[in-house]
Amino acid sequence: MVEGEFGRSSARVAFVEVARLREEAERIRAALSAAEAQLARLGQACETVTEVLAEPDAETTGQVRAAAVPRSTVPHRADGGSAEALAPEYQRILAVLAAPEADGGMRAKQIAPALGERAMPARVEGCARS
Repeated sequence: MVEGEFGRSSARVAFVEVARLREEAERIRAALSAAEAQLARLGQACETVTEVLAEPDAETTGQVRAAAVPRSTVPHRADGGSAEALAPEYQRILAVLAAPEADGGMRAKQIAPALGERAMPARVEGCARS
């Protein structure tokens, strides 16, 4: 009888261990699948960046890139660049700073009203907060 009990007990333990390992293997397969999908997306992004960087720029071809769109980033500075390469919001700021009233510089609380914004403390004070 002892051998029979031992055999059933060992089989139960082995069955539970096999079930646990199968669940873990399924979890690992799912994690691997997600990681492979992310790797594929990163590979596509890398290819896109490589293609964009390989395109000739305005300095070498003499062609002007498309106009900036609202909320776009500031393009890299190049000698001979003009304000037209900037997003409309940045062009407005430059126009305010080029006005005679800005001679000698302006503070944010002076620039905001010139741009049609309210000079609220949250918008014009403490830009570098931690």
